[in-house]
Amino acid sequence: MRTLPDMTSGVHTVAVAVANGILHFELSLAYELFSSPPLTDGPWYEPVICGTGPVRADGRFLLDPDDGLDRLPLADTVIVPGWAEVDADPPADLVAAVRAAHEAGARVASLCTGAFVLAAGGLLDGLRATTHWAHTDALAARYPKVQVDPDVLYVDNGSVLTSAGKAAALDLCLHLVRRDHGSAVANAAARRLVVAPHRPGGQAQFVAAPVPERGDHPLSDLLGWISGRLDQPLTVEDLARHMNMSSRHLGRHFKAMTGTTPLQWLLTQRIRRAQELLETTDDGVDAIAAATGMGTAATLRRHFNRTVGVPPDTYRRTFRSERAAPDPHAAPQA
Repeated sequence: MRTLPDMTSGVHTVAVAVANGILHFELSLAYELFSSPPLTDGPWYEPVICGTGPVRADGRFLLDPDDGLDRLPLADTVIVPGWAEVDADPPADLVAAVRAAHEAGARVASLCTGAFVLAAGGLLDGLRATTHWAHTDALAARYPKVQVDPDVLYVDNGSVLTSAGKAAALDLCLHLVRRDHGSAVANAAARRLVVAPHRPGGQAQFVAAPVPERGDHPLSDLLGWISGRLDQPLTVEDLARHMNMSSRHLGRHFKAMTGTTPLQWLLTQRIRRAQELLETTDDGVDAIAAATGMGTAATLRRHFNRTVGVPPDTYRRTFRSERAAPDPHAAPQA
């Protein structure tokens, strides 16, 4: 068995907690991301799979863990992949080990129905949480102390995080990288995986109707058009005029396609762009406000602080030393 690395080694240990009935998709994507080559010159991640012995994922794939569940409290981050038998109680030893890890100070994140394990351990009591949309009602009914949000892709409560189903697990894992290393590094990790660094909207957009393929929806080209004009003071009327629609008609289409409103989606993109500029340039807040269409530094500071939780200057000081190293897997710039 490969044991967790020495905590003094400087790496960030990511323990993936497994037991019989674990879902292999969420386990695999978490391991793929956190076992990838470093994207910074500083400490990176060291994933270790922890379980009580050989387990079956999805009832078919036999998996031999690297270490035991008793090692979870030594990890910096604990990942609990999706759980297949949501109608049954999760294994008591898995629940106890995850709870012990959290009590020891580990950051705990569940992927998809892994939220049932966290909820069984009381880690979600009084907190907002999510899981796959098909199981949010069951989670809320079984654990009434949990504030279940059926729409979002993931929920970050600081030391406890939960994600919606399948692909949203990758959204959450990239969010963890963003928290640890900043937007530039998370974007580089997303490019390496050939996925979007941040998907707009919540999982409600996938419940009734999937996101349309390019060319199959009236707004299929609008998002790219907006992203190329973030420095401009766009309004809903501007977007509607570009699409030859009424503002109300645009709003309905936009909500159906992205799960959010045009202005909220636009604001999110402006904040993401501001984060990248704060991390990768020496531009002042006034210049970044202009480059992101915020207009003034005061407007940028207000929205940035409300969205990110810290002022732009504080964010820059925090992540300045975390600039991404060049990604050998990224496509060359034209």
